[in-house]
Amino acid sequence: MNDPLPPSFVLSPDLLQALNLGLPVVALESAVITHGLPHPHNLALARDVEAEVRAQGATPATIALLEGKVHVGLSEAQISALAEMEAPRKISLRDLGIALAGKLSGGTTVAATLYAAAQAGIRVFATGGIGGVHRGSVFDISADLVQLGRSPVVVVCAGAKAILDLPATREVLETRGVPVIGYQTDEFPGFFTRSTGLSVDQRVDTPEAAAQIALATWKAGLRSAVLLVVPPPEAVSMPADEIEDAIQAALAQAETAGIHGAAATPFLLQRVSELTGGESLRANLALLKNNASVAAQVSKALHATQGFTNF
Repeated sequence: MNDPLPPSFVLSPDLLQALNLGLPVVALESAVITHGLPHPHNLALARDVEAEVRAQGATPATIALLEGKVHVGLSEAQISALAEMEAPRKISLRDLGIALAGKLSGGTTVAATLYAAAQAGIRVFATGGIGGVHRGSVFDISADLVQLGRSPVVVVCAGAKAILDLPATREVLETRGVPVIGYQTDEFPGFFTRSTGLSVDQRVDTPEAAAQIALATWKAGLRSAVLLVVPPPEAVSMPADEIEDAIQAALAQAETAGIHGAAATPFLLQRVSELTGGESLRANLALLKNNASVAAQVSKALHATQGFTNF
């Protein structure tokens, strides 16, 4: 593990045991539970994603804020309480100190989860899609991209959310020094779609190859994340033109309704789901579980690598 954790951190007994024994661990975000789906679908998803990690022989560590403490690794009861919580706060990096001081509870975004995972010594994190540069606003850049540039963690995702400006997001990742590795793909996936025409920095076809790149990155003294992008499963992948039509319609509706800032992403994803007859939601759920499975395999490969703890 890293240096002693801040007193605001609470690690679950299962996670502590796994870290102390040098067993593979996968961090999981909780904003998808608090703000991604309504109850009870959010609870079912949280359970399914953790089950995918366990099925591959790794320990899941869902991260959330509970009564002003950063909990790394949640019990079944805590996940259920989080899924049923009324008006939970969506917690990114800027909100962390506010939530700690106010003893608040809520779901952590990619940026906040990534920060907490790195603090706890967890080297692999699975999510759906990262944030990025918003369309039509080059200065509206997600804190996810900043934190990716300073957290030595393998982040397994299906690219950035399709509602974003993907070419600009790809450029910012390069500026932040974040290597983008395609997992069994030569293209940066578009969350709901497998193809965007955007390149990756390197392709790998096995968890072991991904682990070797991560280890080499950190042993060289770099402290950025390694972004491992995984296309959505073919069975649920959507045609690019179909999803783009839905996104354009949702963006127009958001503009008319005056929805901006933190409220924009949940609104857009919900509208895209409605406009696609639920197809985008099915893709989202499937890719979340697929990413968790890949992340667990990468974590196992990383922990099996000689010298893993000595970078």
